[in-house]
Amino acid sequence: MINWYALYTRPRHEKKAFELLLEKKANAYLPLLKTTRLLKNRKREVELPLFPSYLFCQFEYKDRFSILETHGVIKIVNFNGKPAVVPEWQIESMKTILANPQSLRLESYFRQGDLVEVKSGPFKGLKGTVTHLKGESRLAILIEGIMQSISVEIDPDCVAALPKEEVHV
Repeated sequence: MINWYALYTRPRHEKKAFELLLEKKANAYLPLLKTTRLLKNRKREVELPLFPSYLFCQFEYKDRFSILETHGVIKIVNFNGKPAVVPEWQIESMKTILANPQSLRLESYFRQGDLVEVKSGPFKGLKGTVTHLKGESRLAILIEGIMQSISVEIDPDCVAALPKEEVHV
């Protein structure tokens, strides 16, 4: 069965490992965030990995050795001895949020709040957990495979509750 897996890379080797995986015709995803950095006394816009030292790749687990041979890839992330499978909807949620990153903020990993699906607006179709921080309503997308999460500001009227089993499909 083809699943998305979280891969751990050497520090600052995410982009190179991603390029090499694409050369191998692997379906890989490296979430990048544009940010402004001060480099040599001038501001420059750069793309940095959303999750340093992590990228995602879709493959059959039996084909993992080709992926692990890629320069820069250290290992497949494991929890309790099992590979960290990242659901497809979490990958799609990251892509959607990064296409509209205006209110993006990295969050601490947590498991609280209601599971919801956004019913309207630019994030329509996203599933995640609603959190309330400093008077804002935010939709947090938990990337369980690497124990990270991201969030965006969202109008609470745009979301509807989901049963737990529907989110983990």
